[in-house]
Amino acid sequence: MQPIVMPPNIIDHFYLGGERIAELRGVGMPSPRRPEEWLAATTFRAGEPGVGPSRTDSGELLRDLIAADPIGWVGSDEGPAGDNGILVKLLDPAQRLPVHVHPDRSFATSHLNCPYGKTEAWFVLATSGEQPSVWLGFAQDVDPAELSRRVDAQDSDWMLGRMNRIQVKPGDGILVPAGTAHAIGAGVFVAEVQEPTDFSILLEWSITTATREESHLDLGLPLALSATNHHAFSAEYLQTLLTYTDPNGRSADPRPLLPPAADPFFRLDLLAPGPGTAPSLPAGFAVGLVFDGQGEIRSPSGAPLSVTRGQVFAIPAGFGDWSVTGDVQFLACRPGAGWPGTLQVSA
Repeated sequence: MQPIVMPPNIIDHFYLGGERIAELRGVGMPSPRRPEEWLAATTFRAGEPGVGPSRTDSGELLRDLIAADPIGWVGSDEGPAGDNGILVKLLDPAQRLPVHVHPDRSFATSHLNCPYGKTEAWFVLATSGEQPSVWLGFAQDVDPAELSRRVDAQDSDWMLGRMNRIQVKPGDGILVPAGTAHAIGAGVFVAEVQEPTDFSILLEWSITTATREESHLDLGLPLALSATNHHAFSAEYLQTLLTYTDPNGRSADPRPLLPPAADPFFRLDLLAPGPGTAPSLPAGFAVGLVFDGQGEIRSPSGAPLSVTRGQVFAIPAGFGDWSVTGDVQFLACRPGAGWPGTLQVSA
């Protein structure tokens, strides 16, 4: 099997942005609210089953190809049908994203009939503006009843004022455990990897085109808000969620871009070969993004495949062990270690 070049799959959303995605992927900007692209995705947007899953150039859904040949595509037939085990996005916000929370696997199993929660992580590709920042977790314990009142009042200043604000730069990797209140600031262009769901609980909707009714996954706001971690992140714990990798560095080996605690959920590596080297990864499903440069993907099972800036690939397990050569920055996004055996379908 050979990797497939995936055409753009850019998503309209309730917040502004998308110019850097359009430039990278070589497409137009018909709307100012096209801030996300879902890459080689098999996930549906919550409440909108026609939005999210990626199609090939010939119009086939990637999820249908995986469902028809799970061994060839993901190396196992034990996971949910058509599931690739990961959701990868490009996010290019031109405004601050709203404060929001994602449920963990226990909450999702109990209330959303899904074995996945939505732990996620960001790798910062580029920034613009003054003090580009993200907000991650609470800096002090928050009373659940008080948080509920502030959400009702849409008191953005109160919420942001109790969160950890982190100034970011290209090369930063940030893990966002499920249950964590978080937001991404304007101008922070990221590659986002996450569990393959679209479960978002909005603590703040008034800065977007979303409404209160769209904020709680049809669970009712009191139950939805119970998915929030109300406890403060200590400085020591916060540091375990952050890492930095020189995005311009070169290496004979893949370079992990996220803290080790991300590994059970997803893996994100940079393949940026040095002269005469070919960093490699073992066989398994991967989403590949050529962020810069050009080169080749190589595998013993087939002919080399040329890659160039802006391309996105769905790389099947049947391609075998593979490597990257050339003057290129290639992001490889993979499901968590041990997937799908790590999923527990029953409550």
